[in-house]
Formats: sequence, C-alpha cells, structure tokens
Amino acid sequence: MELGGQMAQQNDIRFLLNGEEKTVTEVKATLTLLDYLRLEQRLTGTKEGCAEGDCGACTVLVGRLHQGQLHYETVNACIRFLASLNGCHIVTVEHLSGPMGRLHPVQQAMVDYHGSQCGFCTPGFVMSLYALWMGNPEPSVQEVETAIQGNLCRCTGYEPIVKAAMAVTQYGSPAHDHLTRERNDVTARLMALQPKSRIETGPEDDRAILPLDVADLAKVLDENPKATIVAGSTDVGLWVTKFMRPISPVVFITHLEGLKSIDLNDDALTIGAGVTYSESEAAIREAFPHLGEYWDRIAGWQVRNMGTIGGNIANGSPIGDTPPVLISLGAEVMLQSTRGTRILPLEDFFIDYGKQDREAGDFVAAIRIPRSQPGQIDAAYKISKRRDEDISSVAAGISVTVSDGIITAARLAFGGMAATPKRAAQAEAALIGQPFTAATFDAAAKALTQDFTPLSDWRASADYRTTVAANLLRRFQLEHDTNQDAPVRLAIA
Repeated sequence: MELGGQMAQQNDIRFLLNGEEKTVTEVKATLTLLDYLRLEQRLTGTKEGCAEGDCGACTVLVGRLHQGQLHYETVNACIRFLASLNGCHIVTVEHLSGPMGRLHPVQQAMVDYHGSQCGFCTPGFVMSLYALWMGNPEPSVQEVETAIQGNLCRCTGYEPIVKAAMAVTQYGSPAHDHLTRERNDVTARLMALQPKSRIETGPEDDRAILPLDVADLAKVLDENPKATIVAGSTDVGLWVTKFMRPISPVVFITHLEGLKSIDLNDDALTIGAGVTYSESEAAIREAFPHLGEYWDRIAGWQVRNMGTIGGNIANGSPIGDTPPVLISLGAEVMLQSTRGTRILPLEDFFIDYGKQDREAGDFVAAIRIPRSQPGQIDAAYKISKRRDEDISSVAAGISVTVSDGIITAARLAFGGMAATPKRAAQAEAALIGQPFTAATFDAAAKALTQDFTPLSDWRASADYRTTVAANLLRRFQLEHDTNQDAPVRLAIA
C-alpha cells in the first residue's frame, strides 16, 4: 500500500511470544522486554534483579532470523527494548513446561542435583543452561562456566549447578525439544512477520524507528540528526533503567542484515557494526588467536549475544573493552551517511571524553582489522575487580614487530588511563629500535608516566592504574621472550 507515492510505514511491533503471535501498537522506545513480560503479560518467571544486565535473573531466549536461518540466544530482558524485537521469537521459562506441568530436562536436572535456588535466580540459570543444552548437549565444565558467566547465584553455589548442566542429557535430547520440533514452523511464521517498510511507533517523546535497510538508516539519521542509535542496548539500556535519561527518537539497528557481514581474508577481518561479540567470536579467534581468552572476558554470555563491537566503538567509552586491542592492531572505522563513506584510523575516531569524529548523519558501518604480519607479536590484557563479567579498570592492547631481536614497530593502546582509549606514544618510542629485553620494557614502562595521567575512581586509583599499565608491559615481555627456553605464562585458574 502506498500513500502519496511513499510506502506506508508499519506502526506496530510484531513477534512471537512463546507460542503466540503478538502485535503491539504505540510501543514506547524505552519499554523494556522485562517490563512487557511481567507487567503486561504477567509472565513473572522472568525476574528483575539488577536492571543492568549483570545478574541474569531476567534471562530469556530470543530466536531471530539471520540469512533465513533461525538462531536462539540468551539475552537480558531488563535492558533489551521490546521495539527491537520485531520479527523475533521470545521464549520465557514458562514455555519450558511439559504436558501436565512436567519439568523440562534442564529443570529436572537442577532439582535432582540440588542446583535449584530460592526461585529468584533459578529461572535465569535454567534459560542459560537451556540455550547451552540446545546447542551443546554434552558441554565441558569450562563451557558450562562460560554459559553462566552472566548469572549470579549466592544460594547453592555454582558446583551443583555445573553438575546439573553436565547431566541434562540424561533427562532428554535436544532433538525432542519443542523448539527443535517446531523450528520449521517458527521460521515460517517469523518470515511472515518481517517488515516490508520502515517501522515507526510510540509517542513523539518516546519514539522508536526501525529502518528498512542500511540505505534507509542513512535517510532516518538525516531526518533525525539527534536520534539515539541502539544496537544491543547493553550500554544505552542503562541510560534508561539507571539514569532515566530521555533518548527519543531511538533508531534500532539490530535487525539490519546489511550491518551483519563478516569478511575474513588474507589481508584483514572486516566486521559489520551490527555484528555481536558472539557472532564475531569464531572469526576473531581464527584471525587473532590472542584475542580468544580476552573475548571470553567481555561481560557475560547474554551481553555478548546482544552487544556489538560497533556499538562499543560508537559509544566512545574510555573503558570500552574492544577499542584498545583494536587500536593496537591498526584497526580502521568506516563511517557511513547519505554523503558516502569515510574511513579513518580507529585511534583518530576518539577526540575527547564523550566526543567522537562523527559528523551529523554519520553512523559506524564496519570495522576493518588488518591481519598480523610476520614478526608481529600481539597481546590483549584486561584488569578488573572480578575476573568474569566486569568492567575494565585497565585494558591494554600491545603489538610489537621484532626482526633479528630488535623491535622495529610498536603500537601500545590503553583503556581506563585517559579520557579516551589512547596510544602510548612515549612508551612506543622507548621500544622502537631497541632489543626485546627486560631492560627495554622497563624503560617503556617508565615512559608511560609521560603518556598518561589517569584519574582515580571507584574502580581503581590513579596509582594503581599507572602501576598496572607498567606491569602489563613487563608481563608482555616475559610471556614472549624468545631468549628463554620457557617464556613465563600467567596461569589462569
């Protein structure tokens, strides 16, 4: 249908909730999935604990189509906005119930192995373990622990929960689960819900916009230059739940296939701005093996399923996990608008605290990361109060090129040390042209005081940050010293 030569816009959000199709009109941009489930649908198995995507009590599954295939993933309903879920399948803990209220295999294992808790946290654990079981019915202990990084528990401890997760397959097979048996039907139903035009919904002071495609996104931002762009909402969600900040109009981009590309070749890895941490993990591990362990320490599983590398960059946080390591690798950011595309070094994108080199209408479209060259040694480090699912006190990306024992190039980038993610120019200069020795790296560590004057906050003091940054350079040298028969490697318990 056309109005005045323009394609009529959709003004509602359509999705599947458990087994039922829902159409919701006038959806406020800031309406969270959690509030919709609990307050409007009375599905109270999903709980609100922290309202910041940290505790996992609000965990649900979201099934979405990507290149025609249906994928389910855990998400934090407390910071996921309902308007972003058009054309998706939302699955809550209530949907796990079998005939006559029989417990699901995951739930039964939790009971039998004494992993069930007071009832507040348990549904979130069940949903995380459900997603793990569906994709990996015989996980290792490490895989179980990774799956529940984003779920906090203080009642039973984690050991019974891990044992329950390891035993789920004794109670049933994913092949017989209704999400498996109904996959073709759900896929067809979701295909029918995909929009054919731009979606605009909600009141003027809380408006949600879902562009039809990337070209339409550029037009939307031209029309709404002060709009808030939201991908995974892992940061912006807290602007709403914690700071009550008005963010209208909100332009949601998670659904845009044009921002979901991953291209890995001999020269570089290029990742679309809408690609999540989880979606990028396999390519990251293949192209940059040193980032594998680091990637596991970015938030928890639910946040990695929602958050995007593009969003982490676009928000410009001085403590973002990905900018320091990407800057050290010489990454470039691609900015797009109706005027065309701009490409600039990622380090030049960050101008000052809260300020990026982004003109009106610009949006981050992709990130290009050059592959490592012969002689290049790379490392990534994150220091935080908790090992898992915590914000960085200091993050570091270190890349040096060594030829015949001499450092010929160096790129050192740190987060948490300045108002922006920043290279350490003086420390780099202290390395270049010098032998790969402890003395060289000691000199570079001392030069860091010329590069940074960090602040003290509740995460870390300025002295602590300065000391840690220096010690990370020394750690890098110890771990990669080819003059030793067995370079030192920090053991991770």
